[in-house]
Amino acid sequence: MPAAKEHKMNVAKYLLLALLMLPLAELVAFIAVAAAIGFFPALALVMAGSFAGLIILQNAGGNHIERMRVALGEVSFTSLQADGSGTATLLAGILLLIPGFITDAVGLLLLVAPLRRTLAAALRRGPPPAPDGVVDLDPAQWHHVPDRRLPDSQDHKNINRR
Repeated sequence: MPAAKEHKMNVAKYLLLALLMLPLAELVAFIAVAAAIGFFPALALVMAGSFAGLIILQNAGGNHIERMRVALGEVSFTSLQADGSGTATLLAGILLLIPGFITDAVGLLLLVAPLRRTLAAALRRGPPPAPDGVVDLDPAQWHHVPDRRLPDSQDHKNINRR
């Protein structure tokens, strides 16, 4: 299996595992905060975070949601790619809406402009794009297979001379 495909599968496994472990981690975080400040203040903080997420989604995220609907309806992602801060604000609102201290912390970090710009730059950087049609393989990973639909090399040279 190629290393890039194997790496993508590992990332997907870890993301799925993290997503499945998130409720347990949120419960542990809530218990820790409740032990430190009390149950009702911790519950009030969680509810305040969800309310803040709702407000963000209604105000800042509402226009972006509509732009996403239009862009997805037209099968054009240029408006989504051009508005990275709107996407980060929308994601922050969704994360704040989900009850829990971990998602609230990540959502609040997405609202901080310098961190949001750093994250956007890191995501845009990514791996360098490969030239079209070029795949780098080790010599042991490939072998030549002639294509019978293509003319012989001598016939190809004769066609070009005509």
